[in-house]
Amino acid sequence: MTKRLTIIILLASQVLSAQQITNWKFSFGPAKEIPGYIKVDPARKYTPENTYGFDFGTIPFAIDRLEKNPLRSGFITGDKPFFFSIALPEGNYNVTITFGDMKESSQSTVRVESRRLLFEKVKTLPGKFTRLEATVNIRVPRIGETGEEVKRKPREMNKLDWDEKLTFEFSDRRPCICALEIERVPDAVTVFLAGNSTVVDQDDDPWASWGQMFPRFLTAGVAVSNHAESGLSLGSFLSSNRLKKVLNMMKPGDYLFIEFGHNDQKEKGQEDGAFKSYSERMRLFVKEFRNKGGIPVIVSPANRRSFGDDGKITNSLGDYPEAARQVAKELNVPFIDLNAMTKTLYESLGPERSKNLFVIYPANTFPDQKEALNDNTHFNSYGAYQLAKCVIEGMKDNKLGLRKYLIKGRPAYDLAKPDRFEDFSLPLSPRSPVSISTN
Repeated sequence: MTKRLTIIILLASQVLSAQQITNWKFSFGPAKEIPGYIKVDPARKYTPENTYGFDFGTIPFAIDRLEKNPLRSGFITGDKPFFFSIALPEGNYNVTITFGDMKESSQSTVRVESRRLLFEKVKTLPGKFTRLEATVNIRVPRIGETGEEVKRKPREMNKLDWDEKLTFEFSDRRPCICALEIERVPDAVTVFLAGNSTVVDQDDDPWASWGQMFPRFLTAGVAVSNHAESGLSLGSFLSSNRLKKVLNMMKPGDYLFIEFGHNDQKEKGQEDGAFKSYSERMRLFVKEFRNKGGIPVIVSPANRRSFGDDGKITNSLGDYPEAARQVAKELNVPFIDLNAMTKTLYESLGPERSKNLFVIYPANTFPDQKEALNDNTHFNSYGAYQLAKCVIEGMKDNKLGLRKYLIKGRPAYDLAKPDRFEDFSLPLSPRSPVSISTN
């Protein structure tokens, strides 16, 4: 047997083994092996051959408190954010994380894939521990057994949303991670997102979108699969096989949130326009998803920050918000009027304070940012967080069945009284490997 054939057989057996396993348990304490758990040394690096380990050159350190309970005795932490990856097949997975330290307090924030916010500022007191559970989605470019793939843009080729592994980013003031459990859940509800740069999982601070903040507000049992990408219109979403990919992944009872308009209005062909190609393609998205038993939801495009002299938002999106509304009414589709909601939100803050929602910063505010940023279309983490809350209020107003998966105990969001910018913070993510590799 040749060496090459041996390697091929070995890799094939590893893939088959990964597909057959449905749950994984990792412990991060340095001292003891725990029955049923895989003990992970901080020095273990992720490689496709290793299948799990710490990624992108990040190395946390482990602490052991020499307590009787081995799962709570030790943990990993770091002075900087660190990544942990595991090779997994496409699908939905429940993840359960144990946070805490026997002797000191902890505060942890967890993102998955391309900065999708999962758990925010999880705090534990000395000697106290918290186990939190959520459901996450991973995907690959291949479209079933068709031989086709999603046609990705160059910047997407190494994006964490499209690789064959699940990646966790652990950060905050003092993240203490004792254990990580992962279980495949084929029956979980999936919320697919179709949209542009206001929805996409943005790779780098200060940019963010409501799509990557959305999972933070959902309980286990529902996963967000964000297929949005910067620069897309309904037409380019179709032509790049993204709707085909969604239809291949979906099952009856899943949701598709559709928000377009910013790039569609740039299309100037004879058949283009809000009440022509835009409306026709929106109808196609709805009908195709419904035909497979899914629940489509139309979201009108978020306003740009475009104030008039009277201190009111002017319409920079033409007829596109109204076209979205009319298609939703015509086809009896749940409609979230994010366009109207963002108008109220921006005007409640006013021309000056509304800048806090957007990527508007002096030069040198962020690493490698030498010039001032003055972007009145794209959101920072604070703005994206507020828009995610708008979408959630729209879910409630439409009485979507999905609302049963909302985290309990959160007050209703008042557009006229948004969260104070001064009270909001999220730890910055490290600069993405995608950005580093494309410079």
